[in-house]
Amino acid sequence: MNLLQIQDKVWSQACLGACAPHLEEKLSPPVPSCSVVGAISSYYVQRYGFPPGCKVVAFTGDNPASLAGMRLEEGDIAVSLGTSDTLFLWLQEPMPALEGHIFCNPVDSQHYMALLCFKNGSLMREKIRNESVSRSWSDFSKALQSTEMGNGGNLGFYFDVMEITPEIIGRHRFNTENHKVAAFPGDVEVRALIEGQFMAKRIHAEGLGYRVMSKTKILATGGASHNREILQVLADVFDAPVYVIDTANSACVGSAYRAFHGLAGGTDVPFSEVVKLAPNPRLAATPSPGASQVYEALLPQYAKLEQRILSQTRGPPE
Repeated sequence: MNLLQIQDKVWSQACLGACAPHLEEKLSPPVPSCSVVGAISSYYVQRYGFPPGCKVVAFTGDNPASLAGMRLEEGDIAVSLGTSDTLFLWLQEPMPALEGHIFCNPVDSQHYMALLCFKNGSLMREKIRNESVSRSWSDFSKALQSTEMGNGGNLGFYFDVMEITPEIIGRHRFNTENHKVAAFPGDVEVRALIEGQFMAKRIHAEGLGYRVMSKTKILATGGASHNREILQVLADVFDAPVYVIDTANSACVGSAYRAFHGLAGGTDVPFSEVVKLAPNPRLAATPSPGASQVYEALLPQYAKLEQRILSQTRGPPE
């Protein structure tokens, strides 16, 4: 599917030509994800007992299927807080960049989705917990509760392994005057980590064309989604309510939803109508009063510091 011109929904002639001669002849024309492409093969009827009338709906990838499984809507974000952190974004007007991935939206053929991966996720959070608050998640939560939004201007970048987005390694701490410092007090360190992780997610999401809307909601999953104080920082940084959902096997669930969508009428029926009876997510956190002003001021500062670190680690251009 990397051969697809996502705006026009046709195969890219340049990409086809770079891969193999006569490749287009071997590929079927691309169709919307909710299209019925035919009946199941007789092989599966005979071997596995599928009914002969079983319809096949166009395939999609595991990440787009996860977007369907989490039932994202226009303006929504899904955040998976695991070993690596992953962001799924619903986009109207994508701005492709060298970082992240842009796909066709699997449930709305007129829109797009983006995927961003951040390698330093839960293992980084566990390291800072062990070093700063005596290996206690309870004390980690108390540190977030006891420190103010914006952390008094103290900002941190924590990448013990080479990060994917952005390509930086190491720990970098900056005080209120944007001077680099060697260490923070334990509670400041905890907030600097969590705020930094979520500010980076918002900055890079906006770099791909995402914009927070008045109806935006964030769907959180993964181990850290069980920590209410972490979710509160997420709600504050994005200025949007955070919900939690059980998304075990979300790609499989999304594929089932998409098959149902195809059988229900495809592009003539909104995906939201097909899944309206599915369980609703649970509200976990709403933005704190004043959060918008705090982070609208901090986000540009954080982005500038990130670029400063990148320029220093990459060195001058050859």
